[in-house]
Amino acid sequence: MKRVSASDIKNKKGKEPIVCLTAYTAPIARAIDGGVDLMLVGDSLGMVLYDYENTLQVTLNQMIEHGKSVVNASSKSCVIVDMPFGTYEESPDRAFKNAARVMKETNCNGIKLEGGRLMERTISHLANSSIPVMGHIGLQPQSVLIDGGYKVRGKDKSEWQKYIDDAIAVENAGAFSIVLEGMTEPLATEISQKLKIPTIGIGASPKCDGQILVTEDMLGLTNVAPKFVKKYKELDKSINEAVNQYAIQVKNRTFPSSEHVYHMRPKLVNNNK
Repeated sequence: MKRVSASDIKNKKGKEPIVCLTAYTAPIARAIDGGVDLMLVGDSLGMVLYDYENTLQVTLNQMIEHGKSVVNASSKSCVIVDMPFGTYEESPDRAFKNAARVMKETNCNGIKLEGGRLMERTISHLANSSIPVMGHIGLQPQSVLIDGGYKVRGKDKSEWQKYIDDAIAVENAGAFSIVLEGMTEPLATEISQKLKIPTIGIGASPKCDGQILVTEDMLGLTNVAPKFVKKYKELDKSINEAVNQYAIQVKNRTFPSSEHVYHMRPKLVNNNK
């Protein structure tokens, strides 16, 4: 079974919903590979794995190393790697240099960057340089400081045209899909209906062409999850139970038992004696 490509994702528009989750590590990538169409090595790893306050501290080297792990541990799902803050905003040429490095060193299927009309030239340059680009508009985590926090977009219909124009600009620039994050359901629906490329919702609309969540959020492995997250499992409880059971067995010396230790070879019987 060949790996799903960015082109395959684009061609799913109007045919079937696109299933996406984040993946930052080899164990998670192995666990979800093939169960999802697309795995995003998101810069959200800064908050999930490193306990950063936001995504702004994440480096290009971090994204590349985590990208390698996810690609190497998977073989079926499309793998897209986030471009972290400060690696693509300066100019299209700078963006290409860093995106090309990500593609070469991770062997991923494409990159994702945030921004609408302001990133149109950059997305076009990357797409025309054979780098598949996933766009990202609405709530943009990398702009959280200038935007004043994680605010839902499109609550006032007078705001809608800005985001519609952003989405159209990203599509016209050559992106193969676009993430719609943290926007009201009617606005996300409107954008999804207008675009010819797939929209991937996160805190948006069920009528987006696909959905994405942070895997650790939906598995119950994070302390606080946004309103739009549905927890399909509470693995933190299972982990706590397992750790407590392990601690008890270590303390009462029932672990390790005979089956968990290495034994010497049995002595050979000398039949000549």
